Amino acid sequence: MSFENSIFCESIILKSAKALYRFFEGYCTTMGNRRRSRELAMQLLFQMDINGDRSKDAVELFCRHFEVPKKAKAFFLELVDGVMTCQDELDRLIKRFSQNWKISRMPSMDRNIMRVAVYELLYCNDIPAKVSINEAIDIGKKFGTEHSSAFINGILDSINIFFVQQEMSSAEKHC
Repeated sequence: MSFENSIFCESIILKSAKALYRFFEGYCTTMGNRRRSRELAMQLLFQMDINGDRSKDAVELFCRHFEVPKKAKAFFLELVDGVMTCQDELDRLIKRFSQNWKISRMPSMDRNIMRVAVYELLYCNDIPAKVSINEAIDIGKKFGTEHSSAFINGILDSINIFFVQQEMSSAEKHC
């Protein structure tokens, strides 16, 4: 291979590597922003749960005291608003798939992590179910007790299996 061809090949490899780096940098930033949105949403919902204050003022106060990155804010607000709006439906599903557990008896941290994840499973069609479940498990490991991740995984997995079976049954009826 000539010197010119060698330089040309190195140039192509370098450009490809830079493009790949930019792709993964953007991908990781997006995933990091969504993780941050989930964590902040869970923390705010936990605070609202403990204080019994589900007002818009509570959301504004939280945002003034805790930095919500600009790139994470839209998804954070979507999760908080969605969970607050659909909380009764989310709680019914969580209760249904948590054997012998009342929602009020569950640790508040676990309860709010699951609310966010179930909201995502139901209403965020652009997010694969496995991603929502794994994110909830990881957040449970970070913020919950040593048993939180297994508890969260069991309930969310049961809910997901139910919806997958329901979709398959629905598809079979249409064929």
